[in-house]
Amino acid sequence: MTAVHLEPWKPNDLRLLVSLVGDPVMMAHLGGPEPPEKIAARHQHYLQLGPRGSGQMFKVVDDTGAALGSVGYWPRTWHGQEVYETGWTVLPAFQGRGVATAAMGQVIALARAERTRQLMHAFPSVDNLPSNAICRKLGFTLMGESDVEYPPGQIMRCNDWRLALT
Repeated sequence: MTAVHLEPWKPNDLRLLVSLVGDPVMMAHLGGPEPPEKIAARHQHYLQLGPRGSGQMFKVVDDTGAALGSVGYWPRTWHGQEVYETGWTVLPAFQGRGVATAAMGQVIALARAERTRQLMHAFPSVDNLPSNAICRKLGFTLMGESDVEYPPGQIMRCNDWRLALT
């Protein structure tokens, strides 16, 4: 497994975001690549996360400082309850090395330390076997399948994974 650490999302991380969400292969399970204007808006949103309770977005880096992907969590209302939603993406060259699992372990610890939400949910596509395996490895409980709107205007069939933070 590759050793990773998290760095707060910064203005110069736009190029990484383009590589992550602007690539058809990377977005195969998430409705396809995002257009440049949507990527720019997402980047601005990531920069605004951070105050306690609002979630955080991180760049995942290795010991050399090389960017491997992104990971984060943000508030969401799910079935009438205030929870955190989480998500991750890792560049293809670094997939299958435990990067997402290690980074998510750190994100879970940060969300637990905030003590602002009791639950965290992840919503990988039912067809995204690696992301579903990450949820299982990290102790999330599979609640069943759900239809989630992502990207906006498009329904995606997901697995609803839940993790207790308290």
